[in-house]
Amino acid sequence: MTVSVSMINMKGGVGKTTLTFNLAWYSAWQANLKVLAVDLDPQSNLSQYFMGAERYLEYLSSDRATVVDIFEQFSSPRAGSGAPTLMDPTKVIHRLHKWNDGSLLDIIPSRLELSWTLKNPTEKAHLLPKFLASVGANYDLILIDCAPTESILTTAAYRSSRYVVVPVKPEFLATIGFPLLARSLQEFKLMNQDQQLDIAGVIFNDMRRSNTPPEQIKSRSDVTALAKTYDWPVSPEVAYHSDSYPAGSRSGKPIFHTDYARDYVKSEFGKVANKFLSSVGAL
Repeated sequence: MTVSVSMINMKGGVGKTTLTFNLAWYSAWQANLKVLAVDLDPQSNLSQYFMGAERYLEYLSSDRATVVDIFEQFSSPRAGSGAPTLMDPTKVIHRLHKWNDGSLLDIIPSRLELSWTLKNPTEKAHLLPKFLASVGANYDLILIDCAPTESILTTAAYRSSRYVVVPVKPEFLATIGFPLLARSLQEFKLMNQDQQLDIAGVIFNDMRRSNTPPEQIKSRSDVTALAKTYDWPVSPEVAYHSDSYPAGSRSGKPIFHTDYARDYVKSEFGKVANKFLSSVGAL
């Protein structure tokens, strides 16, 4: 069974994309799963992390499609055929890695033009889940990196997912996005009662391991308390701060392939990833 998970927080700057990048890598490389990452943010940071800046620019300059084309496939005629055409999965899914044991890591890249989809959102939210359903049998896990805003892209992500994971950075106003996310999920569930969508967990990200600042301690307490009121589970495993995460992201490497990353940092992330995979039933 394919498990689809949306990574979302209505507050930006929480390290969501870095966490998604490393979870996808771990799930494929360490857990031996077939993984598809979906970049659903117009900023396209996940695409750049996976592909690197040069490869990403080359991809955009080629005739390969992006997630934009999934949403826009029926918006206008194709020049060659004079009529809209169904999206070819081989045009939009980019193979990153495949290992001898069958595990693999693919991505559906994004591009800035995805923001134009928001200007004409009518009858488009169903196109992403429909597309992912058509390729889902090829994967064990689909990870969707969402933009930190409420839009048609959020609805499309929900409709494509079985679970939602909420990355949180313990800082001032860390809970500011929770009420909006809770309302967003509640409204979606009311409108889509035939679909099961659950919060798999809140994951603390970029927390100081030692000499934890009082603000982070208070923030973690506030987040835990508010999550409890929504009945959202909070992962006991924390993705602690390490300079190796941004260094790895810049070079397109996950934490366990990043030069000079400490063994204990890799081990800590392994615990975060295993807890994540267990919570979504992917192990």
